[in-house]
Amino acid sequence: MGRIVRAALRQSLNQIRHIKPVHPNAATGPVAAVYAEVESDFGMLAPPVALHSPAPDALAAAWSLLRETLVAAGNAPRAAKEAVAAAVSRSNTCPYCVTVHTATLRGLTDTSFDAVEAWADRSSTVRPFADDQLPELLGVAVTFHYLNRVVNVFLGESPLPSGAPAVAGKFLGRFMGSHARAEHPPGTSLRLLPEAPTPPDLAWSAGNRVVEDSLGRVAAAFDAGGARVLSDAVRELVLTRLADWDGTAPGISRAWVTDAVAPLPAEDRPAATLALLVAMASYQVDDDTVAAFGRDDRSLVQLVSWAAFAAARRMSTLLHRTTEV
Repeated sequence: MGRIVRAALRQSLNQIRHIKPVHPNAATGPVAAVYAEVESDFGMLAPPVALHSPAPDALAAAWSLLRETLVAAGNAPRAAKEAVAAAVSRSNTCPYCVTVHTATLRGLTDTSFDAVEAWADRSSTVRPFADDQLPELLGVAVTFHYLNRVVNVFLGESPLPSGAPAVAGKFLGRFMGSHARAEHPPGTSLRLLPEAPTPPDLAWSAGNRVVEDSLGRVAAAFDAGGARVLSDAVRELVLTRLADWDGTAPGISRAWVTDAVAPLPAEDRPAATLALLVAMASYQVDDDTVAAFGRDDRSLVQLVSWAAFAAARRMSTLLHRTTEV
């Protein structure tokens, strides 16, 4: 069973769009180190993580974010974390992540987590868990507000490649659930990124030292990548728009983004358009938008990662502010 699912999921690396990820057999240095830890702790080389490989720092950041909130043992049960992951993914219309994390939740338990899911998708302001679980569960929400946007840009709707045997889908939940039951000590991914202070907007993580430490390192890595590929004017525009955003999808029309980027120099508009769409309407990113950016794979990953994490940080602020004990 495990071999079938692993083979199908590794093959799904071929479904990654717009970039060419580092193949596991060709991985060296930091990329190989992350790949090994992902396969060991997550049970497979997950394409949503592997797609970051053209930018090794973004790869390490994406994995640390996922590992130290969802995978690592802590105060919140893994099933509750999977419920948050599934609920956030549904709210972001990310069928890939919904499939994986709904299957994992079902592979773990038959227990309902309706109240946790309602908190995670912001349909309820009541927090149905203890204070000491907040850093992990809000951390998972941040992780999937990030990953959903990245997946919507680079991956299709299914975690299994077309033509995969039906048995792969049948056993996905059982396979993922079996790995989710394993105990993984917190903090092992911290060595992958340099230490950095945790930004004030992520201060809610202070109740869990490892989650707090990871978020500081992750934020610094994504910010450095964004500064490399985006001008100050573009980043300021995106952050200003996010500061006033209530988290609601802007709809089908792109008039809002055309108007938003119009004051920028012409050379900045393609990058600003892509960054705003990733942050606020990742379902609207298409081939033409990516082609207009016209940079190498590393730059594309860094832009998408920065914009997705900026939006995830905004969503964490909204979720934290509206939560009632």
